[in-house]
Amino acid sequence: MSTTTSHATQSLSVSFKNFFALCKPRVTSLIVFTALIGMFMGTPNMVPLPLLIATTLGVAFASGAAAAFNCLIEHKIDAVMARTRGRPLPTGQLSVNQTAIFATILGIAGLAILYIWVNPLTMWLTLATFVGYAVIYTVFLKPATPMNIVIGGASGAMPPILGWAAINNVVSPESLIMFLIIFAWTPPHFWALALYRREEYAKVGMPMLPVTHGEAFTLLHILLYTVILVAVSLMPYGLGMSGIIYLASSFILNGIFLGYVIKLYRKYSDDLAKRTFTYSIVYLTLIFAALLVDHYCMPLLRN
Repeated sequence: MSTTTSHATQSLSVSFKNFFALCKPRVTSLIVFTALIGMFMGTPNMVPLPLLIATTLGVAFASGAAAAFNCLIEHKIDAVMARTRGRPLPTGQLSVNQTAIFATILGIAGLAILYIWVNPLTMWLTLATFVGYAVIYTVFLKPATPMNIVIGGASGAMPPILGWAAINNVVSPESLIMFLIIFAWTPPHFWALALYRREEYAKVGMPMLPVTHGEAFTLLHILLYTVILVAVSLMPYGLGMSGIIYLASSFILNGIFLGYVIKLYRKYSDDLAKRTFTYSIVYLTLIFAALLVDHYCMPLLRN
């Protein structure tokens, strides 16, 4: 009996890990994090705990469902690429039907939580984000144009707007500024990855910029978009949305990012592209964390 129970427990644990992997937890955690920053930035006080929990679960479930649908749609491509061939669908650990059912239930649950316990506006914005990523980007843009990540990046930039809408039931200029930061960050972030994975993308016929236009063209665009990112990231201070703590942090973080990108532009290597990609994730996390710290600390310093 104990052996049977042990096998059942192990099987349940493996199934959970597989379904969890479908949700792309690292991507989802960054999405939830930036959504929560949007919430906190939307109020001078603390976010009510019930609203915080509901928004976190709703956005996490919807994001996980979109990621699972992405895995479902691209499972044949994932089986070919080294970066993704270990995912549950290509390895046969989960079936297409299991993935479709899981993603549907998770997505409906997330939207229902947002509609009932947050507000309808946040639910509709989240649904639009879901459709933008899982359908418009994954199905249509990604296989059709090398600028897919620029256009499709709008979906990935939505979380701060979702967070702001959750607390204020409105889309504001402040939330749009946070949206622009992620929107400008996405191309250099993703193209750094695409550069050192370009042979894999070429193998599956995916028209990523390094595949269609070459290394030099992609490097130039990474540099240009990073310059745009630097300018956009200063907007919170310029519009009085943040103070000196954020300004100092953004100068440091942007300086490091520009340093990586300029080195990459001058003398490309796969190793440097990997380090640039890794730092880009650190950059986005810390620049939003700086917004949050500034938001709550600057009023204390003024007093």
